[in-house]
Amino acid sequence: MNDLCFEAGDSSRLNFLNEVVGLLPTSVTVQDEQGNFVFVNAAAAAQFNVPAHDIVEASPGAPLPSKELNDRINLARGVLQSGVRRTFEELIRTDYATKIYLTTHEPVLISNRKLVLSSSIDISRQKAIEEELFRSAYYDELTGLPTRRVIEQHANSLIREGEHPVRFAVAFLDIDNFKHINDYYGHASGDELLIEVARRLGLGLRTTDMLSRISGDEFLLLLNPVQSDAELAEYIEFLLQRLKAPFFIDGSELFASASIGVSIYPDQGDNYEVLRQNADTAMYQIKNETKGGAAIFDSAMQREALLRMEIEQSLRLAILDKRFCCAFQPKVDIKTQQIKGIEALVRLRSDDGIIQAPGTFVDLAIELGLIDELTHLVLAEIMRSIDLIDEAFGSGVSISINVAAKQAGNVVFMTSFARALEKTGCATRFIVEVTEDAFVAKTRFQTEILPVLRRLGVRISIDDFGIGYSSLSALADITADEIKIDRSFIVDIHKRPRSQGILKAIESLGEALGMAVIAEGVEKFEELAYLQAATRIKYAQGFYFSEPVFLEDLVSDRLAASKRPASSDNRPLQENRQVYSRANGYSR
Repeated sequence: MNDLCFEAGDSSRLNFLNEVVGLLPTSVTVQDEQGNFVFVNAAAAAQFNVPAHDIVEASPGAPLPSKELNDRINLARGVLQSGVRRTFEELIRTDYATKIYLTTHEPVLISNRKLVLSSSIDISRQKAIEEELFRSAYYDELTGLPTRRVIEQHANSLIREGEHPVRFAVAFLDIDNFKHINDYYGHASGDELLIEVARRLGLGLRTTDMLSRISGDEFLLLLNPVQSDAELAEYIEFLLQRLKAPFFIDGSELFASASIGVSIYPDQGDNYEVLRQNADTAMYQIKNETKGGAAIFDSAMQREALLRMEIEQSLRLAILDKRFCCAFQPKVDIKTQQIKGIEALVRLRSDDGIIQAPGTFVDLAIELGLIDELTHLVLAEIMRSIDLIDEAFGSGVSISINVAAKQAGNVVFMTSFARALEKTGCATRFIVEVTEDAFVAKTRFQTEILPVLRRLGVRISIDDFGIGYSSLSALADITADEIKIDRSFIVDIHKRPRSQGILKAIESLGEALGMAVIAEGVEKFEELAYLQAATRIKYAQGFYFSEPVFLEDLVSDRLAASKRPASSDNRPLQENRQVYSRANGYSR
């Protein structure tokens, strides 16, 4: 106990100190052994919103006009009995406000009297800032749900502190096609949809369950406990159906669905991170197979996940080592089979020299954010081979290069790509092929990027036309140069009347909008014969005319041909343009 001494006879000094303490901005009170207040400064009186006189002059044992003041009486007695300083946060409510104070209660000895000296500092603003920082760190600002950090800590505590074997599930949920909802309806509507999804998911959760929004359109559910797999599957199916009911947002009726992957502790993981990854793997598998469904993780998925990781690693290394090459497939005039242009198709050369088609890596490159660098590599490969391209396919032939829809709406990438095309010195030879959704979605492709490409003389092609998200009103605003009809409409076109009707409609649409129409995927003579006889389509592309050709193979053929005696059938490459026929392969 501190021993504070004053000279009792020095009344002027006591008065001086009394005035100083009375004017301090810090709240100061003094209580005797019975807990009665013997001193209250102005700040303390303001803290309790009670005049100092009413506190000090109150009759011993009589209730004070504030609950917090009455609590101080018992507190002071306890401090004096223990002889130990106590410091804690104190919540004080008045008619005007609720504030938080950091209060220290100190047992002291003054003039041989045992007293309690209490001082308080207003920390309300500091606590508000702390609360704001805490919420931003641990709660999602949009939905108010806990963040991934909270659910991770909760899961780990269940694993670490469980007194008996615990079985719970982690469900990873991703809204299907959320990007398209944002593109069509705007980000404000997208945010409202996320809020409504969070509300629906939270309905009926038990106090032991937890829902978290971990990023973007992804949510995580911790369901504890899990009694049986059948009960869990039934509940997950119930959630899926609940989310498929229409959402009414800003006067619009929106429909959404979600894909859900589930892992169970301890069956599919002994820690949170493994459980989350396995639930993520299950979710992506069901999303790839059929959106709007659910799957519980199993060992087969684990093998697929490991294979995916291997492919991802090899893809990153391939980009680093620039192990990509291009194959070129001609676009031909179906009447004369003269080459109109070529399309550059990216291929991956594995470590053992095996060429892999883009279906094994392009979607993954888009997902991993590697597609931009890959597209630049393709352009660089084209320009390194431009002389051989001219020699093989004809000087000045157009060159088509594919750009993913995700890239097409990315102003930063497309600006850099446009600069790269300009630096080639032959930008007018290039055709950029994009899918329909690059035009139809509310991206900046048409408003900002398309004019830049037009100024360079770069032409635009709509790839895989007919299977995307087109509407007639959207097509009316498109200023593309050509439409490439998806091969699904061309396969066996000669014996599919409904596809024939669609093909004629697309043909008329192309003519009305001033776009060339190209039929993709022509593989049979009957398909070509139908196009020639029953349509006005001028151009086609497909295996019937030529498979994608590697320039190195053309070099080998040219070297072999140069060793044979010259003849009328083996004229120099530069004399005429190469054409293709099913029967003869390459011909001049």
